[in-house]
Amino acid sequence: LKSGIDILVGTPGRIKDHIQNSKLELSSVKHVVLDEVDHMLDMGFAEQVEEILGFAYKKGSENNPQTLLFSATCPRWVYDVAKKYMKDEYEQIDLIGKKTQRTAMTVEHLAIQCRSSQRAGVLGDIIQVYSGSHGRTIVFCETKKEANELAMNASLKQDAQSLHGDIPQKQREITLKGFRNGVFEVLIATNVAARGLDIPEVDLVIQCSPPK
Repeated sequence: LKSGIDILVGTPGRIKDHIQNSKLELSSVKHVVLDEVDHMLDMGFAEQVEEILGFAYKKGSENNPQTLLFSATCPRWVYDVAKKYMKDEYEQIDLIGKKTQRTAMTVEHLAIQCRSSQRAGVLGDIIQVYSGSHGRTIVFCETKKEANELAMNASLKQDAQSLHGDIPQKQREITLKGFRNGVFEVLIATNVAARGLDIPEVDLVIQCSPPK
């Protein structure tokens, strides 16, 4: 940062830290990209993002940065909030169109009803049938506690490890590397694994409850 950079990629919290510690100066920024804009402008991040952009944008100025917003889902409120940072003649590019509810034709969807007390045993059987002995499976849980309990449950016959927000970043990287390399077959995760991970050849994805 001290010697000057062309591109900065960062989370709102970390960028804000650097600005407050006078390590980052944004007045000459030419382009601003918000990835996963629905998430970035949601209640949790909106205030931080707004504060950061305040250093790069001047109200009514013609020289404000070019702003690019990316998201797989763009509810109406996203456009309403985004207009604050876009010029009046902004362009909207839609690569999804009317296919918002379409799922991949190569993926089979199943819903299975069972009691929560039976879940670990049922999961073990489903994984055995649909993923086999060496296939990769990701299981999504609502809570960190749930992920830990499932990963340690004796009814789950496969090797499993958990991934969630309480696990330090270094350990998360070790866990993901092990999953990619086939050290264990089942990754039990909260929504910390729902975005931004590239794991090839996952045979089965299980949602332990309907995703919110």
